[in-house]
Amino acid sequence: MVILYHRTPFGTTERAANAACRLSAASPGPAVPARGDDPPEPPGGLRPREPGASRSVQRAGAARERVLVWLKATGLPGLVLTRPGAVAWLTGGLPPPVDRSAATDLVWAVISGESATLITTEVEADRIAEEYQPGKHGFAELVAVPWYDPDAFVRAAADVAGAPASALASDGHPAFGADSSDDLTVLRLALSVAEQDDLRALGADAAAALEQALTAWSPGERDLDIQARVAAALEARGADAPVLIVGGDDRVRRYRHPMAAGAPVRHLAMAVVVARRGGLHAAATRFASAVPLGAELRALFTQVRRIEAATLAAGQPGHSYGDVLRALDRGYTAEGAPGGWAGHYQGGPIGYAQREFEIAPGQDGSRWPDVRIEPGHAVAWNPSLPGGAKAEDTYLVHADGLERVTTGPGWPTGEGTEGIPPRPLVLEVHS
Repeated sequence: MVILYHRTPFGTTERAANAACRLSAASPGPAVPARGDDPPEPPGGLRPREPGASRSVQRAGAARERVLVWLKATGLPGLVLTRPGAVAWLTGGLPPPVDRSAATDLVWAVISGESATLITTEVEADRIAEEYQPGKHGFAELVAVPWYDPDAFVRAAADVAGAPASALASDGHPAFGADSSDDLTVLRLALSVAEQDDLRALGADAAAALEQALTAWSPGERDLDIQARVAAALEARGADAPVLIVGGDDRVRRYRHPMAAGAPVRHLAMAVVVARRGGLHAAATRFASAVPLGAELRALFTQVRRIEAATLAAGQPGHSYGDVLRALDRGYTAEGAPGGWAGHYQGGPIGYAQREFEIAPGQDGSRWPDVRIEPGHAVAWNPSLPGGAKAEDTYLVHADGLERVTTGPGWPTGEGTEGIPPRPLVLEVHS
């Protein structure tokens, strides 16, 4: 189904940020507004909508409690977190990495016994101390090490934990003895209330960035220009895009990933984003068409939406991710494309990575198919079919159904079903 929609400016969809930025800890700050009670956006532009200071503290506390219980159960003397996603989780959304592409952060977190410590370089220490305020977030100490000593972080972590590096667990850093990455992923799958609030805000901003960029599209405009609007909108909201794909026309029909190449987009535009802020990720895909869709492409979108609906319906609390994958597989078969899932990544749970894990139907030797879906999990499934049709949004799992968080005002949607909210359609834009 496609909705005809005359192109008019969306206007500002950004709601005002919390009065206190997550890093501004000079004062306790005001209470976080209730959902739907945000103050009006100030005139003159966008303000970054980052996690509020109080939510950052709540997020850090909830994560630390889970780690302490896990450490006690495992008997390990300590845990060292070194990767941006894991560090963001334990700190409640520490500032983004200085190097956005780095696998290892410039801030490490160490938990040993009941104590939590941060380690960073002497370059970053003053900023972290003053703007993040480790003590307020439950970290007893901030240790600064020389940036030019490649082993300084590892030595400091061992000193803080009071145990050799070989005895400590980590999120996969090779200097430490136990790789506990999978256990940590399971620990953080169920997002806390504060994390869910921040994911809602991020999802709304991700959707707004895509939808405003496509609504402003003029047929013939380059894919790079559409992409630049998406990136600018996210950066203005204090977010970035680890994944950003924009393409159009024949490139969308031929390639699952039509990376922007400076090509003009005249008829069909696709924009895909995984947005990141405070360590959390939200994924979404949107399409816009300057002409009515042909019967073949319209049918493809209908098929993909049915596959997506079957997948989402299977993702209820108490079911396993293996159950979802089997439903996904059946969905492709029902649409005359048995095994069609093999042609593209199908998505999965999302949170502190663009997908916390990604598995395929029938995979053996993995713990993930048996993991049970719980309220608080976030998922972003991504079914597609050759020829240019794809669906992707980010949802929170609740006991009574799914909540789509990548949602903004004004974009056309189809009807929802029990437990599944209305989902986006193709926007037809006409000057």
